[in-house]
Amino acid sequence: MNNLRRFISFTILLTAPLALYAGRDAATSASHTEYRAYVGNYTTKTDSKGIYEFRFDAATGKMSALELAGETKDPSWVAVHPSGKYLYAANEMGKASTVSAFAIEPKSGKLTLLNELPALGEDPCHLSFDRTGKFLFSANYTSGNVVVYPILADGKLGEHTALLTDQGTTGPNKKRQDRSHAHWIAPSENNRLVYVADLGLDRVLVYKFDSAKGTLTATQDSAEFKPGIGPRHVAFSKDRKFMYVLGELESTVTVFASESTGKSRSIQTVPMLPAGFSGRNDAAEIEIHPSGKFLYASNRGRDSIVVYSIDSRNGTLAQVADVPTGGKEPRHFAIDPTGTFLLAENQNSDTIVEFRIDPATGKLTPTGETLSVPSPICIMFLPLE
Repeated sequence: MNNLRRFISFTILLTAPLALYAGRDAATSASHTEYRAYVGNYTTKTDSKGIYEFRFDAATGKMSALELAGETKDPSWVAVHPSGKYLYAANEMGKASTVSAFAIEPKSGKLTLLNELPALGEDPCHLSFDRTGKFLFSANYTSGNVVVYPILADGKLGEHTALLTDQGTTGPNKKRQDRSHAHWIAPSENNRLVYVADLGLDRVLVYKFDSAKGTLTATQDSAEFKPGIGPRHVAFSKDRKFMYVLGELESTVTVFASESTGKSRSIQTVPMLPAGFSGRNDAAEIEIHPSGKFLYASNRGRDSIVVYSIDSRNGTLAQVADVPTGGKEPRHFAIDPTGTFLLAENQNSDTIVEFRIDPATGKLTPTGETLSVPSPICIMFLPLE
């Protein structure tokens, strides 16, 4: 029963970064207030030794002291299995990149390496699970390909069941869109499709997914953008009727009306930067509040979180606020599963800065809570029993 309860809570927990369970009822997560948070980061050129963890109290916003959970190289993205028993890391190390599987010790949260496999591409930057929890998806940025690994009964990764390179016409940005660059990957609600945001191709591609074999098949369906937008990450509305895509290169959010078949139609593109802004900026992360009422997106360069309200009737966005993150390069942020706090990860300032979320307006107010972490770039929560 404990494992079942953990699974139900965790399927609600992974809302935006992985976009796996958006649309489930968030009420279940509200029964938990204590969480363990795992932090992915870069170990190269920092004093980091691997994956770190801290305790987070969603009732008070208190973050405990940071502890090393497990040693590993450059775990740029981490993903906790829905069972709560395993953690997987994308070890972003160029041509030497790997994907690692760890067992989570229930009481201490410490990680024990189970196995490590080649990434079958360069620089894996995003991981997610299929709806059954039997397969792990990986997106390799530099090589522009995607991989599917089976998850074995003991949590180890098996030999890959799919390996495909994204296909399409590259965008106009010669420096950043020289080829396909897979940046985000996640399944559809019915587990029959897999979406891949490809920054190099200005597309969110749609693959058919065979959940029995773990195979992918390319389709002609995709969400296409104005050339040069550079889609990075994706979030789905609570009812799955709308897809929100963050464009890294032009700092925008594009709204699509989404169908279960994988077809989509663009209905709005909104800016993430104020009129007249002329500095360097790279948009980074996007997440929808558990209530489904607000969308958040981060700017690197301007170093802020932009807050939008979501029109429940047509899915369109209206900007509510633009809030400084109190640091440099917020590559990622995480909303706690109860929807009370937002944790902004300032990669170049080595800090996680906490904000309280106004449930009525979605606006952010700094709480004064800050945690020192080497180059934080990913947070994943695990509910504590």
